[in-house]
Amino acid sequence: MEKTIIGLASDHAGFPLKEQVKEWLAAKGYDYKDFGTYSTESCDYPTFAHALATAIEQGEMEKGIAICGTGNGINMTLNHHAGIRSALCWQPEIASLARQHNDANVLVMPGRFIEEATAKECVTTFLDTEFEGGRHIRRIESIPVK
Repeated sequence: MEKTIIGLASDHAGFPLKEQVKEWLAAKGYDYKDFGTYSTESCDYPTFAHALATAIEQGEMEKGIAICGTGNGINMTLNHHAGIRSALCWQPEIASLARQHNDANVLVMPGRFIEEATAKECVTTFLDTEFEGGRHIRRIESIPVK
């Protein structure tokens, strides 16, 4: 089975966890593209969120993982893009439901508020869970403002 490319983005608060995510993805055979940031130096999350979202919207990749301190700021920024369904997840069950019911294409985690083992479970669950379709399709089709 061919693994897809996973897009990554973080701010300075999410950088350490993003580096761990890279190791987990590589161990599972995934390729990834890192849109930054590349250090713990203070920066603005929208820069990296917009780059990730644009790449997904343009078809460079199907899924992404983004991390900031609380997860809120980067999640809000990502969800301003029409082609993004970003979900803030701090437990594997939430990541699973975000994929099953919402067809989330970006997993967001709160870098300052999630344990490493839980984050790893969230990533694995997000990548391994399929969208259920069915009744959820009409809901997803209703998300974009027309």
